[in-house]
Amino acid sequence: MNRQDLIDAIAEDTEASKAATTRFLDSLITIVQNEVAKGGAVKLTSFGTFEKAAVAARTGRNPKTGAPIKIPSTHKPKFTPGATFKDLVKD
Repeated sequence: MNRQDLIDAIAEDTEASKAATTRFLDSLITIVQNEVAKGGAVKLTSFGTFEKAAVAARTGRNPKTGAPIKIPSTHKPKFTPGATFKDLVKD
């Protein structure tokens, strides 16, 4: 399912217009991204949690030369599914 398929499905399920659904989805994505970027978490009960996770510095290898290189610490977005979501996917 791509973005447009999701918009179509939500619009049909909620009987909202596709334009309103598009605005809602865009707003949701922006709010989640901004909150996680600030270091906060977005917890959606039974769905999951979006948060910012630290990645420690490490030593990697240059793929061309094989020489070791230092990879600095950074942050990445992390999603942890909720129990209901996990159970739904497990079956």
